[in-house]
Amino acid sequence: MTMPTSSTQVSALDHTNSTQQPNSSIYMFSKFIHPDKELYKQFYSLWIALIVVNAIIFLVGVVLNSLALYVFCFRTKTKTTSVIYTINLIVTDLLVGFSLPVRIIMFYTAEDCLNCSFVHIFGYFVNMYCSILFLTCICVDRYLAIVQVQASRKWRNPTCAKGICVFIWIFATVVTFSILIMAIQFAQCCISEILVLMVCEYFFPLIIIIFFTTRIMCALSKPSLMHQSRERRMKAVQLLVTVLIIFMICFTPFHVQQVAISINPDMSHNVNVLVYHVTVTLSSLNSCMDPIVYCFVTNNFQSTMKNIFRKTEPQQTTVDILGMNKNTKDSNAIITSNTIGGPVSLPSPSSVQI
Repeated sequence: MTMPTSSTQVSALDHTNSTQQPNSSIYMFSKFIHPDKELYKQFYSLWIALIVVNAIIFLVGVVLNSLALYVFCFRTKTKTTSVIYTINLIVTDLLVGFSLPVRIIMFYTAEDCLNCSFVHIFGYFVNMYCSILFLTCICVDRYLAIVQVQASRKWRNPTCAKGICVFIWIFATVVTFSILIMAIQFAQCCISEILVLMVCEYFFPLIIIIFFTTRIMCALSKPSLMHQSRERRMKAVQLLVTVLIIFMICFTPFHVQQVAISINPDMSHNVNVLVYHVTVTLSSLNSCMDPIVYCFVTNNFQSTMKNIFRKTEPQQTTVDILGMNKNTKDSNAIITSNTIGGPVSLPSPSSVQI
């Protein structure tokens, strides 16, 4: 004999069934994203250490990228394609840096606000993936400037570069927002959606960077490119290797962790929380490492930075030497003193590939 079910029990059961799917979706999504509250409760000492590290990353990253933004916007007269990509990279690094104090403020003021957490996570991922895509653009642009000089003339122009930058911002925003929303709402496809996001905005750019880094190293050993200055060739290799190192240190651990969770969703929760926060901190480190890339984009970025702190600032022009074609037959460029504070004259427009 069965006991009668009250109306209250029925309504409660209906409510449970109606909310089961969203709860399971949020549960699955929470395997990939962990708020600071979990780290604070389970690994308090590590939480304090990461707060200190993030504070240092914030200070160093904001200072270096602010100075770099000033140099490339106001002290660089020739806005080449490399400079345009670099300016956008600086903006993403600054946004990543400013998101760190916002994250700490949210922990103390709105830790239980899911919408606030989603907005912060969304903004962080958009900026991280924009950084990845702009680093990829810089590598491809360097390959075209060194190896495919003549064939890439119509593509390597400021108008085209600006269009690509606008596309990257829109693409990263739309794709990240769409996939995060679907991953939260549909538990059954959460893993596949996260994997699609990583393939589109990490693994594919990584393959491109490795491919072009290998191609340019092979191409620079050919006699046909030996006419280019050794400094120009070495700067191109150093830039590509630096970008590859940044990818390996900053972005790879986070995405490997995400793939590991996709393969094994039942991974230990404590291990998951620990690895997630450590790898997220490493991904923020790129805002401090990207300024190394800036040194290879222009020929006197370092000297220009030094001149900023001098009382008497000499006229300084920062030139994108890697983006210039020094082998044109009608070249009438005049090379002058390259000492710090010395005059630097630009090659004539007819002899320079900008």
